[in-house]
Amino acid sequence: MGGTNVDVVARPGAAPVAATSNPGRVAVTAGGVGRNVAENLARLGTPTALVSAVGDDAHGRLAIEATAAAGVDVGPVVTVPGARTGCYVALLDDDGELVGAVSDMTCPLRPADLDVALVAAADLVVLDGNLDPDTLAAAFDAARGPVVLDPVSVPKAARLAAALGGRRLRLLSGGDAELAPLADVRADLVWERRGADGSTLRGEALRRPVETAALPVEVVDVTGAGDAMLAAWCHATLAGADPLEAAAYGHAAAALTVGGDRTVRPDLTDELVRSLL
Repeated sequence: MGGTNVDVVARPGAAPVAATSNPGRVAVTAGGVGRNVAENLARLGTPTALVSAVGDDAHGRLAIEATAAAGVDVGPVVTVPGARTGCYVALLDDDGELVGAVSDMTCPLRPADLDVALVAAADLVVLDGNLDPDTLAAAFDAARGPVVLDPVSVPKAARLAAALGGRRLRLLSGGDAELAPLADVRADLVWERRGADGSTLRGEALRRPVETAALPVEVVDVTGAGDAMLAAWCHATLAGADPLEAAAYGHAAAALTVGGDRTVRPDLTDELVRSLL
């Protein structure tokens, strides 16, 4: 549950020169943290429904059609007349690392748009920081299974802190800066993701913090790696893996994602991920 948008990712053919046009390649694909997690989960084999909202525009139609084609149930997605579908524009360097980005994203999903019965029936609910605080709180209250949160960014994490008061997450996952505003949020597990430097998993379910190494990979495009990592953790957890096994599985999915040029690998499968373990 969360953001659905399009990703516009530009990568120059050589080291970029500032303040001028650089020859390269631009790709437009479906994106959004909540949507990306949903597609990754579906491709890994977990039955998944996306709860989100888009505008009645070409970007919204592109995102929903691509998500449905991947096997995600998009029935709960709301089309909001007059709203714009979000857009994430990223500039990479010639090594595929992020130089800078602009995020023009909101998720115009209202509490009244939620299918409460669907949320209550889910074995796991994944929320992202694009949600309005009131919608996030309503989803949390409707959930009967464990809840996972990716705060998405520092400003969005700070905005959601009050909505999480008194509620307990199964997993809180993000970068160090994104986790800082949520330091007082109750969570069974906190998973700090650090890209190529690996990750740290800590919480009451573990006796001590555990470091997990990232898999070595030639980087093509880092876009979507964290979303794949989180989705893979959820998939492995639902299949019975313990938190550390799920984290290793997540790193394998992230390695496959940064080794390709798409936000979500179209050939992603459970078997492909396990081939790296």
